[in-house]
Amino acid sequence: MTRPAGRKRQRPMSEGTRTGVFTGGCQCGAVRFRVEGTLGRGCVCHCRMCQKAAGNIFLPLISVQQAQLRWTRGEPKMFRSSETIQRGFCADCGTPLTYQHDGGIPELTIGSFDHPEQLEPQVQANAERTIPWAATIFEKRNVTQTLDAAWIKTYQHPDHDTETWPQETSE
Repeated sequence: MTRPAGRKRQRPMSEGTRTGVFTGGCQCGAVRFRVEGTLGRGCVCHCRMCQKAAGNIFLPLISVQQAQLRWTRGEPKMFRSSETIQRGFCADCGTPLTYQHDGGIPELTIGSFDHPEQLEPQVQANAERTIPWAATIFEKRNVTQTLDAAWIKTYQHPDHDTETWPQETSE
């Protein structure tokens, strides 16, 4: 299909319009990051390598420019998952954080951002590798958690930057 002469390709409004300051990090707080500027397109990857790296049925990622990304606490440990791809994760808690082709733009896991709800992916990659039941998962019956969350003492880092972590407690 060809575009009429003089007509520009229309980009979805949500694609490439996420500009600002974004923070995030791993579950234990040992690795934190800050991204300033415009984030790239979000993607859900269904390839087997991403499934294994996430320990899940897919891996949501969003690209950043190298100059925009700054590690504010610690840095991810790197694992070469293939001849041309490296993945970063927290060496303390195992949280997956990055994906990068050699010489390519780094991508961060959407779930590691403090506000992942703001970063809806626009595309799916390797959709032919989607786990068959993934298409119906949100049709499943919802159940209420029976464990009272008030009884849980969490060691998870909060969804915002902290001066120090772990926080000192007075026990």
